[in-house]
Amino acid sequence: MKKLLTALATAAALTSAAAQAADSLSVAATAVPHAEILEFVKPALAKEGVELKIKVFTDYVQPNVQVAEERLDANFFQHQPYLDEFNKSRGTELVSIAGVHVEPFGAYSSKIKNLSELSEGAQVVIPNDATNGGRALLLLQKTGLISLKPEAGITATVKDIADNPKNLKIRELEAATLPRVLDQVDLALINTNYALEAKLNPTKDALAIEGSDSPYVNILVVRADRKDDAALQKLAKALNSAEVKTFITEKYQGAVVPAF
Repeated sequence: MKKLLTALATAAALTSAAAQAADSLSVAATAVPHAEILEFVKPALAKEGVELKIKVFTDYVQPNVQVAEERLDANFFQHQPYLDEFNKSRGTELVSIAGVHVEPFGAYSSKIKNLSELSEGAQVVIPNDATNGGRALLLLQKTGLISLKPEAGITATVKDIADNPKNLKIRELEAATLPRVLDQVDLALINTNYALEAKLNPTKDALAIEGSDSPYVNILVVRADRKDDAALQKLAKALNSAEVKTFITEKYQGAVVPAF
């Protein structure tokens, strides 16, 4: 009888352990800060019975493609304007289930210390995707370096530049490559995740930076038909926890700002 009870107890423990690890989520993220934030919530999710598998990407296209094709469960790297443009251009149905943080977009240079030092015909590089390119141009307009046509919005392109007093030579490059060409140009407008990876401190190194009122909140994205999935909702709740707010505030010191 004693052996039987021991066997039953062991079986029950194994069954309980299996139940606790019943759910597994594969989530795409860029390395900094998204994957770091996901790593932080991983232990808490494990206690909730969700195993989090983080896959780091260096581009802004494949994370959405692979979620849309059901190769991954979710991604965490983008803001709503980028997602809207992606859905429109690709015919995908991806949705946000949590807003997590803002990464104030900045302008950087290894050649000058102030934007007033930009010379005539200076070389400027911005991201080549529609929403981040537009975001960069809006920041340039905010600094007074250019003016955009009145109808230009968040997807503005270089064709929407109405006034360019210094005749800046503005080129569009893939967002991930911008830190690598910083020493080859006069000014680079860089997404904060890539700036942080390149050991740039947005609050100290940026010559111009978005304010805290930026509308570009980084979001957790899933397929529309899975937005109510229990495991994904657990992840969304974990990313909006008080613990994550404290982690973001203390670790990134203003370079990344909680949005909840």
